[in-house]
Parts: sequence; C-alpha cells; structure tokens
Amino acid sequence: MASIDLNSDVVSLTAALVDIESVSRNEAEIADAVEHALSPLSHLSVVRDGHTMVARTDLGHDERVVIAGHLDTVPVNENLPSWQDDDFLHGLGSCDMKGGVAIALRLAATVPEPVRDVTYVFYEAEEIEAKYNGLGRLSREHPEWLDGDFAILMEASDAVVEAGCQGTLRVDVTTRGQRAHSARSWMGSNAIHAASPILTRLVEYEPRSPVIDGLTYREGLNAVGIRGGVAGNVVPDEACVTVNFRFAPDRSADEALAHVREVFEGFDLEVTDLAPGALPGLDRPAAAAFVDAVGGEANPKFGWTDVAQFTALGIPAVNYGPGDPSLAHTREERVPLDQLRLLEARLRDWLSAR
Repeated sequence: MASIDLNSDVVSLTAALVDIESVSRNEAEIADAVEHALSPLSHLSVVRDGHTMVARTDLGHDERVVIAGHLDTVPVNENLPSWQDDDFLHGLGSCDMKGGVAIALRLAATVPEPVRDVTYVFYEAEEIEAKYNGLGRLSREHPEWLDGDFAILMEASDAVVEAGCQGTLRVDVTTRGQRAHSARSWMGSNAIHAASPILTRLVEYEPRSPVIDGLTYREGLNAVGIRGGVAGNVVPDEACVTVNFRFAPDRSADEALAHVREVFEGFDLEVTDLAPGALPGLDRPAAAAFVDAVGGEANPKFGWTDVAQFTALGIPAVNYGPGDPSLAHTREERVPLDQLRLLEARLRDWLSAR
C-alpha cells in the first residue's frame, strides 16, 4: 500500500500524492493512504464514506471552518511520475489539486489546537459526472458532517482568494423543418436556415456584469455547438444549437432557466445541464476575516466549482489554492513551490492566531 508522511514538508508531501495515480474512480489507493495517515492523530475524529474522508477537531469553539479538496485527477497524459525544478513541482494533479490537498493534510496533522474548529474533507470523483462526486454525496446523505460557518475549497486559484462561482446552464435549442431533395428545395423547409434567428439573438445579447459583495461577475450566453444536416443533397428537417449560459450567483438556477427561456421564446428548448452558482458570502464575518488574514484581496470565480455544494447548504465558501488554474488538465500541469509554502504558512497562521 502506498504511504504518505504528514510530517514531511509540503513540497515532498505534494510529490508523494502526485505519485499515487488516482484518476477518477480509481481513488482507493490514495484514499487508503490518507486514511492511514490521519487515523492515528488523536486530535481528530476520522470517518470514511467510500473513498471520501472527513477528519474533524472537536474543541468546542464557537466557529467551525471546512477545508476541502478532491483526491482524483483527470486521466494520465504522459505526466507521471512527478518531477521538480527550482521553481515548480510538475505532474498530474499537482495544481488540480494535490498541492491544495497536501496543504490541508499538513494543517490537519500539525495544528492540533486551532483557534476555530476545523472539518477537513478529502473527497473522490470531482472530475467526472456529478452523480459520483464524493462531496455531493456527503451533502445529500451526511450534511451534518459538513456543518460549518465558512468553507475553503483548495481549488487552484494562483494563491488569491476567488469567491463564490458562476452557475452554468446548457440547453439545446432546436428548429424543425421538412426534408426535401436539395434540387427541389422549395418543396421542403430548411431547419438550418430556421436557426438563423437563434444566432442573431446570441449576437445581439447584452450580458450583465453585476457587482456582488464588491466583486464584478461577468455573465455570458454563447453558442458552443451546432448540428444539423442529413446528406449533401437533402434539405434538413432538424437543426440544433447548443447554448451555454454562465450566470452570476445572484441568479438562482430557476431564474437562470427562466431568463434563457425568455431569450429563446418561440423555440423548442431542452435543458442538458444545470448547476447553480455560489454567492461569495464576503459579507459574513468568517469570510471577511479570512480574506483579511490571507492578503486582503479577493477575485470573483469565473467558472463552476464545488463551492456551490457548500452554498447549497447555507455555508459561504471561497476557492483558495496553489497553482495556475489554466494549467489544470494539461500535460504541462505544475504548481509553484513558493505558493505551496506561502499558502501553508498563511493558513497555519489563520488557524493558530489568537
């Protein structure tokens, strides 16, 4: 069985985690290693659900923070094992998000008496379909394990707090016509031509940029796919434009869907994906204190992350982790050594300062 040493420095621990291959649905080995490393720590109570681990302090503090990170990665892309140069640790999952997991594990092991109670969550299957997501499963089946006043998802954010996240909605907007031979096109009705108004509405659409808790979120409504056609000599009877709406977290999922239906009124619409966003919650004392403690800077999160799972439970949450998120899922994935050390120090100070 693979093993990890929580007393090693954060760079070495990150490398050890990267070297345990844990592509989604293959997290057993890394989960076993994490459980084996955490279970002997007397200041933590550790429970496991599938390949998801929860470790809690129970010191009776008035405030509890949840620190979470996923254990899985996308498939291997000629980027294992890890390797290191003067500035970076390279390898699959180094920034997404084993660097963040290593920081959380170091804190779990070496801060036995934090000034606020902490729940550490190390979960499976973030990179694939939501039905497998370990954090989502806990939120449905054991929400009490995730109770807290504030949550930090150790998602790569280039060492800057990224608050909340956008929601995402995908719909198929379909037009229908009547097939005919293209030599006698007047006898049919071209469904691809009928899609022209859909594209016009998208081109003319003016997205919002709402300000929430002092952060400006940008919305976007975009065609991300188009399909239609039967053969090179046939007028098509169906065409479909796939549209993605990235919406600010001040809209609920229902409000976002109602808005998209309004934009495409008169067309058949089928929802293929819908996930609500997450409000930044920077007006909450715990969140504001955290931002001040780690540098006083926060950016909006453009994209969807599992912070939305916490928001659905009424827990304000931010993304805060080492590494450039644009390198996630690439062969060139890497994490800066200085960010690993900086974030560990900042979080240690925040959990320890009285």
